[in-house]
Amino acid sequence: MEKKPSLFFFVILDIESLSREEIELIMATGGEMKKIMKSGMKKADYLKGKSVITLFYEASTRTRTSFESAGKYLGAHVVNINTASSSVTKGECLKDTVLVLENMDCDGVIIRTPMEGASVYAAKVGKPVVINAGDGAHAHPSQALLDLFTLREYGKKDLQGLKMVIVGDILYSRVARSNIAMWKKFGADIHVCGPMTLLPHDISALGVTVDARVEDALRDADVVDVLRIQLERQKNGLFPTPREYSRQYGVNDERLALCKKDVVILHPGPMNRGLEISYGVGYCGNAAIRDQVNNGVAVRMALLNLTLGGGEAK
Repeated sequence: MEKKPSLFFFVILDIESLSREEIELIMATGGEMKKIMKSGMKKADYLKGKSVITLFYEASTRTRTSFESAGKYLGAHVVNINTASSSVTKGECLKDTVLVLENMDCDGVIIRTPMEGASVYAAKVGKPVVINAGDGAHAHPSQALLDLFTLREYGKKDLQGLKMVIVGDILYSRVARSNIAMWKKFGADIHVCGPMTLLPHDISALGVTVDARVEDALRDADVVDVLRIQLERQKNGLFPTPREYSRQYGVNDERLALCKKDVVILHPGPMNRGLEISYGVGYCGNAAIRDQVNNGVAVRMALLNLTLGGGEAK
């Protein structure tokens, strides 16, 4: 593949705006970044002299920590802003926060926010590179990229025609929307299943098959992405009880047996084991969940290198 020019990526906001060629570049760069991760030093100078700030308006363990680790492994100066103890609590708006960071000569901002479109807005009002680490129920591009990277490691190198299933809280899930966009680009047969109250009203417009029964969705599945029930986003009870949800839609050993033998189980975390996924499935040999966490660092290293470093080593 022809080498991309330096600073080819100016922002990473969603999956829809990335071409397949660009995604392949991220995958290839992620492979190189993983070699750095697995080295004894875990250190490179790709981003030496660059500053990265993680700006998270929502709680996060995996995404925030993996971006911080990614920046540090590549030699950047990384600062985390805890918005609960920042000027945000005094009424500072997003635009002013971004401009403050810009005037501190920040090179890149990793932003997580409950507001759909906030990362796009931040990219418009400020000069630093913006990477969307999740905006409301809209998009989570780095999660979709690390999921694709993980699937390829598990032998799913060609998604064309594969039955790929998303089960759970589709309505509030930015992961679901980003993975649907990603998998459609690669020709997958995408099925979704969950309570009707947790499905977007325009779900069919996304180009997916909606299955009423989880058993129908899981039968002969190649990939299953189990989503967490996002109780923190739900203002009203959208299903009777957790026990009822688990009985109707939980992915357990019995339902796992309906899938293909080499099915890959994904989960963006954190898992509510015993609710959307059983203890057995969460730790079974088909579960790629811990590898997703590991690959999240490599893929986010790739994103930082391709935005702030232009894909080049110093």
